[in-house]
Amino acid sequence: MSVDRRSVLRGAAVGAAGVGFTAVGAVPTLAEAAPASRGGHPPFPQHRPFPPLLDDPKGLLALPAGFKYRVVTHAGETKLKSGQPTPALHDGTAVFDGSRHGTYTLIQNHEIGAADPLGVPAIEGTVYDSGVGAAGGCTVISVDRDGKNLGEWVGISGTITNCAGGPTPWGTWMTCEETENKANGTTRLKDHGYVFEVWADGKTAHPVPLKALGRYAHEALAIDEDRTHIYLSEDASGPNGTFYRWSAPRGYRLSSRSWQDLQNKDFGTLEALAILGDDGKPIPDVAYLTSAQLLRPFRTTWVPVPDRDGATTSVRKQFTDGQITRGKKFEGVYGTKQGVYVVNSYAESGTADLPADAVPHDGMVWFYNYDAKTIQLVTYFPENAAANKGPEAKYDDLNFDSPDNVTVTPWGSLILAEDGQASSHVLSATPGGPTYAIARNMLNDSEFTGPTFSADGKVLFVNIQTPGITLAITGPWRDYLG
Repeated sequence: MSVDRRSVLRGAAVGAAGVGFTAVGAVPTLAEAAPASRGGHPPFPQHRPFPPLLDDPKGLLALPAGFKYRVVTHAGETKLKSGQPTPALHDGTAVFDGSRHGTYTLIQNHEIGAADPLGVPAIEGTVYDSGVGAAGGCTVISVDRDGKNLGEWVGISGTITNCAGGPTPWGTWMTCEETENKANGTTRLKDHGYVFEVWADGKTAHPVPLKALGRYAHEALAIDEDRTHIYLSEDASGPNGTFYRWSAPRGYRLSSRSWQDLQNKDFGTLEALAILGDDGKPIPDVAYLTSAQLLRPFRTTWVPVPDRDGATTSVRKQFTDGQITRGKKFEGVYGTKQGVYVVNSYAESGTADLPADAVPHDGMVWFYNYDAKTIQLVTYFPENAAANKGPEAKYDDLNFDSPDNVTVTPWGSLILAEDGQASSHVLSATPGGPTYAIARNMLNDSEFTGPTFSADGKVLFVNIQTPGITLAITGPWRDYLG
């Protein structure tokens, strides 16, 4: 569908100037100083520039002076309580206060698909699909306040490509399958592409799909403060995926018992996002918007999903051109009291996933305001044509691309996990403001995943996805984020 960007953005600049982030130590942009618009993002938190990253003599993680890390788990090296090695491909993670005083509990995804020597072990009571093609799942890790591993066990197994997810207000984890694979009678005995709830005690006992939330390539989710909506992202292409909202029936509030109701695929309502342009029509793809629209609230509407289980047609393919707003790589999601953040990782030029007349980019962060029902572009990474791309790419602690997972710090600023070219970083960002590197992967070119802060602000947990390493980073966080 060919769309003239000016027809949907009348009265707004459409150029690519005015980037919404700045490099480490750079002069703040105009976007950084822009006030929050009515109906948009709440007052912006502040953060301070982090010192330059110092290389790690062990060759694992570069950090600023004053910060240190501890390895919590390492795929194939650390052990589960059941005796098997820690599974591979660590991804989305949440941290909760532990059941024992002075401890935290992590629940962690493993983005594994088919049979893998470091797949999630099929422990009795945790298995959804016993087929050999379902080697993903979640582990649960108990750690002390310094990140020392006190034990790891299986929370759910027999799932596929557990990418991200989201914590619940009642202290559980909802894990998302990033797949649309259906049962084939051999390697997969059940349909996949669902959300599952995982309990920290590892006694899931009912690893059942929450079919009300749809069957598609789920990435991440967040539950609103009222416990009446769940916001979910879809990482898919051909066509691009979108952002969804599940709404509870009138008078219903989500709780620790809701997994029983959410098994019903017709429970509540599932809808897809449509961002409205100046002409009142849905903007077909987020890539039609650029840094010129930073901090501008756009009106939205939500379009019902015809068949949320995708029995014959994938959910995203059930919408015609112009019905909803799509986007390349809808990724991380994180909810606050006022709204929810959602990330688009990138949209490359010269690909079928970039619509005609749209603008390639290397990352977008959005904020959807619950009360105003508007969505606002709060961080923008323009397409980076610099030398940090390609087979000879070198690390660069000043330029970033492809944000993926996102979390909000105890002080309100953002932490982004980079899945970009060359060495990936963990980033500190504020809406409309600068972005700073706070860690760099020195081991390999694998992405960072699952950033999550302990509620007391002491520890940032993050993973190097491949081979699968969980790190606990401590230091003077409040000095820079508080």
